[in-house]
Amino acid sequence: MIQASKVLVIVGSTRAQRIGPQIAEWVAQVGREAVSGQFEVVDLKDWPLPMDDEPGVPAVHGYAFEHTRAWSRKVSEADAFVFVTPQYNWGYPAPLKNALDHLYKEWSGKPAMIFTYGGHGGGKCARQLRQVLKGLKMKPLATMPAFTLSHERIKANAGAIEPDVEFARHLSKLRRAFGEMAAALDGKGALAWPWRWCD
Repeated sequence: MIQASKVLVIVGSTRAQRIGPQIAEWVAQVGREAVSGQFEVVDLKDWPLPMDDEPGVPAVHGYAFEHTRAWSRKVSEADAFVFVTPQYNWGYPAPLKNALDHLYKEWSGKPAMIFTYGGHGGGKCARQLRQVLKGLKMKPLATMPAFTLSHERIKANAGAIEPDVEFARHLSKLRRAFGEMAAALDGKGALAWPWRWCD
């Protein structure tokens, strides 16, 4: 195993009836089997960031508000990220975009896995998010797991799921993505050597 200092698994949805936290916990557990280090699930619902409230441009200015400074500290702790997000109308949730846009340098140069789920798996959402991550100078991994939810699951909107059962047939793809993340990190969580990422 390759040692990673810290990997943040970020829950992209803040809806009341959501399955994102359960999926993120499962993703983190799978990650712990492939990447040695600390995995922490970060729920954006616990990080309420007002929409575009910072007066300065994140790339060139300091932060005016403590909630942004706290978010900056949290993101700065990480050596890599996993974004766990549903696909909404072919895109990804606004709270995730807002959380990304609140910062800039804190994301730069770090590997990122995009994990999507939805009625069609979330491929369109993943492509949009990948483009944004590249704009932040991140290194999106080549494998972007996109797990399909049944129509019955979506219609029920029960806010509960057993990811290890629901997504069992896709597990190899998630493990492959974590293999790419492990290869992208050395013992201190820094970039170890060139790896395959999405252009």
